[in-house]
Amino acid sequence: MMQIDCHHCGPRAQAEFLYERTLDSIVTIDMATDEAVRRLYERANPRGLDEELWRHAAGCRQWLVLTRHRTTHVIEAVAAFDPALHR
Repeated sequence: MMQIDCHHCGPRAQAEFLYERTLDSIVTIDMATDEAVRRLYERANPRGLDEELWRHAAGCRQWLVLTRHRTTHVIEAVAAFDPALHR
């Protein structure tokens, strides 16, 4: 099981968090329908480092961006999610 270092609660077990999606698949209300569908359903599943959106559901309920290696599951970085930066 992975340990995720929440900025508000400290290191916690992965079971307290919910994986939402990769940041590349975030859809905003101003996107055209075709682009929104492509981002949701046609996203890549890359090997190597990827940025993912997680929510601390059993804790502070904050959204986090994890930079995680998809093959080894090693977490390189954890940051607070800022919607203005991830469009």
